[in-house]
Amino acid sequence: MKKIPRNLSGRALIKKLKPLGYQQTRQMGSHVRLTTEEKGVHHITIPEHDPIKLGTLSNILKDITLHFKISKEELIGRLFGR
Repeated sequence: MKKIPRNLSGRALIKKLKPLGYQQTRQMGSHVRLTTEEKGVHHITIPEHDPIKLGTLSNILKDITLHFKISKEELIGRLFGR
């Protein structure tokens, strides 16, 4: 089972999501909204916290896996190269 990094900042996660087509579309305070048009339009909000709480990060990754119809294992491998 691949592990989610525990010390990931919001900014680092935003950079990791760029290969999946996510781009910043707006920002409200410390929360950044990203949008991808790959496999349909999908919006996700990333808090610019350092680090992102593990539960929050897990929910963000779960939302992305549902959109792309891939496993959490596969997503973690693609994002974090493990």
